[in-house]
Amino acid sequence: MTDHDSDSPIYEARLWKDDGWTARVIKNEDDDGWAVAMFKDGQSEPALVGPWTMGRDKKNPKPLDANAFSTLVKTASEVLRRHEQQLHATLNKSVVITAGDAALTVTLTIIPDEYEAYGILKAIDDQGNELVSKRVEPNFALTRASAIAWVNKAITE
Repeated sequence: MTDHDSDSPIYEARLWKDDGWTARVIKNEDDDGWAVAMFKDGQSEPALVGPWTMGRDKKNPKPLDANAFSTLVKTASEVLRRHEQQLHATLNKSVVITAGDAALTVTLTIIPDEYEAYGILKAIDDQGNELVSKRVEPNFALTRASAIAWVNKAITE
């Protein structure tokens, strides 16, 4: 591999770096074929690893080119976007309940922490005002029933 300025674009047969992404064609460990790994700048793990086409000699990989790199960037970006959406959905849940004659939104936000993850449960009125909040275990199951029971208990305390 050649030494390069870390911010300079690279356009080599097995290595392309541009626009915040690096594509690296690698030997597939599982067979005789090739794979391509896409890395977002600053990340040590690839966002995407997929099979790569053999060249005409059926021995070496097809060289990277502008069209392939563009497609790989789009695909890897979509994988990251979906992962972020899934993580957000896992860490943030909400239900709408009725307490008295008011509609309340009860939210559960999980705060991931390597040593002591926890959740924050909040009841919010329809004007966006936080009425009550409580720290809960990260495995708290937010359901309509648990939200109603928690709000009813919090109001009477």
